Amino acid sequence: MTTYLIIIGALVILGLAAYAASLLIKLKQQTQQLKAQQAAQQVATQAREHELLGNIHYIAAAMLEERCELSEGVMRIGKLFEILGQTEQVVPRYPSLFQHFEVIKTHPIMEQRKTLEKQQRMKLDLLRMKSEAALEVEINLEAQKIVEDYSAYTS
Repeated sequence: MTTYLIIIGALVILGLAAYAASLLIKLKQQTQQLKAQQAAQQVATQAREHELLGNIHYIAAAMLEERCELSEGVMRIGKLFEILGQTEQVVPRYPSLFQHFEVIKTHPIMEQRKTLEKQQRMKLDLLRMKSEAALEVEINLEAQKIVEDYSAYTS
């Protein structure tokens, strides 16, 4: 009778060991899948960042070549840096650009602008033009810095 108990106990222990081993294998597979997903997500994030920085470079170059109006370029660059979450890091490097961005970032555009009364549009245009006039030279110098700083992202 005791040998039967020993055999049954051994079988129970072997069954539990096999179950524990299968759980460990599943855990290892899940861990590998999670690492692979995280790596893929990181690659996608880096690709997106690379694309946005390339866009910033392109817009700054267009501003310098006068293919893009100053305020439009500032608006686009400012928004792209916001999307990247890098605004705080780059404001010290491009202070005039972001000073102008602060003036114009809430100005309505396209259809929203068309709904404004003429006097309100003129008031916003005056604010924009004053800021542009005061900061144009510095913004162009900063656009040149952007072109130089982000030239690696144009491929």
